[in-house]
Amino acid sequence: AMAAQMTDAHRRFLQVLMSHGIMEGSVARKLYRRCCEIHKVYYAHDKLDDFIRTINSHLQPLFMQVRKGLSESDGRAHYALVNLAETEITRMASDYAENELELFRKTMDLIIFSENGFASSTDILNLADQLQTKKMKKKEAEQLLKVFVEDKWLSERDGEYTLHTRCIIEMEQYILSNYQDVARKCNICHSLAIQSQMCESCGIVMHLPCVRKYFRAQAEPRCPQCNDTWPFD
Repeated sequence: AMAAQMTDAHRRFLQVLMSHGIMEGSVARKLYRRCCEIHKVYYAHDKLDDFIRTINSHLQPLFMQVRKGLSESDGRAHYALVNLAETEITRMASDYAENELELFRKTMDLIIFSENGFASSTDILNLADQLQTKKMKKKEAEQLLKVFVEDKWLSERDGEYTLHTRCIIEMEQYILSNYQDVARKCNICHSLAIQSQMCESCGIVMHLPCVRKYFRAQAEPRCPQCNDTWPFD
């Protein structure tokens, strides 16, 4: 099938998304409407995904894609522009020094291997002087963590770090293939789950917002897979 025509409304939307890197669903919907109004393009409030599909069909030859993902903390939809030509770690290599990248990888290990999808700043900073590439002072590492948060690779809450929604959307494939033994997909939404709860009987995992939604109507929460009692709040 022929790809739908790309209009100035599509181009404007893409430009703004590129400058943000990632955008929350409600913001993306407002932007979609605004772009259609400015360029006098037909606007249908429930057609954002079709609008994005048109953009994606034109991005395909450039190995880029606008992807939708959910925030692990509140379950809200987000849109991010993803580069498919190179893994994200190689793209990060153009922005960060080798030892900075090593600290990021090691932080990612801590987060992914953790029980709850978080790593404490203390544990991360302790890695700074164990780097193979070039050791880093604690002060430098602290500064770097701030930069990772600003660049939306990590997010931080009370001194605990986890992967930012943008990072998860962009690195899902990388994480699933590089952490095959531990990386799991959510049983409900089927996307990568970092902050999650795991069934003690059968080992399936669910995002916290997905858990909330799924068990909302159940008096006695049971695992959707094995029907055992769900042991968490």
